[in-house]
Amino acid sequence: MEITKFPITRLGLERMKNELEELKKERPNIIKAISDARDHGDLSENAEYHAAREKQSFIEGRIAYLGDKLSHAEVIDIDNFLGDTIAFGATVELCIDGNPDKKCIYTIVGEYEADVSKQLISVTSPLASTLIGKKVGDSVEVETPNGEKSYTVVNIEFK
Repeated sequence: MEITKFPITRLGLERMKNELEELKKERPNIIKAISDARDHGDLSENAEYHAAREKQSFIEGRIAYLGDKLSHAEVIDIDNFLGDTIAFGATVELCIDGNPDKKCIYTIVGEYEADVSKQLISVTSPLASTLIGKKVGDSVEVETPNGEKSYTVVNIEFK
């Protein structure tokens, strides 16, 4: 079975590694909380015990998930990217529906580091996949949950 690598930025990789380390540091605290809760007696009605076990389950699951993702990550180094064509790692400024007053800026990142609230969109998203290969001045049409939108590329940077 071939192991599939997925693209990630250097910053995205560092964020994943930092989260993994923080979760691993939390393990002893959870073990102590479970032990302390056990000391309170009847486990069937012990809310602290159940909460600590639930937190332990979440942390262990997240550690396994991040470990797996990190082992399959392929860092795409965008430091040397230049050019006028949108590619992985590009930060793009877009004009929405031809209105110069309606603009947005997104950075195209790996699937596991995407966060729309931080203007980080996955390379596999409909918008990003449509933008790949486009240049300043190009327009694209993308189907969104609110209907079709038109975007015009205003600026492309690799930072």
